[in-house]
Amino acid sequence: MKLLIVDDSLIMRRAIERSLAHTRFTEIHFANTGRVAVELFEKHRPDVVTMDITMPDMDGLTAVDLIMKKDPDAVILVVSALADKSTAVEAVKRGAQGFLLKPVTADSVHNALEEILAD
Repeated sequence: MKLLIVDDSLIMRRAIERSLAHTRFTEIHFANTGRVAVELFEKHRPDVVTMDITMPDMDGLTAVDLIMKKDPDAVILVVSALADKSTAVEAVKRGAQGFLLKPVTADSVHNALEEILAD
């Protein structure tokens, strides 16, 4: 399976990658802005996207909108430090299948992805 990890923090991108080291993901791509995420989504068509919200150039919610327009069946897990409930609701309204609050652990990332892939 292919995964696209989107976060402006290299530390967070690597943390998510490490948490999925021995899982079903065999091809992992990285983006540090929403704009790059949309470009890489078009190029690689990943099975799953983890998406930060607060990023330079293009925020994650706008990127979710654009990805969902390109592929309404895209599977997106929003991973954000924004803890207000309205942000999570907005992400799901726009098409994300799940919302995970930072800071994340290997187990929380793995479990959240398994849950949205099981649906």
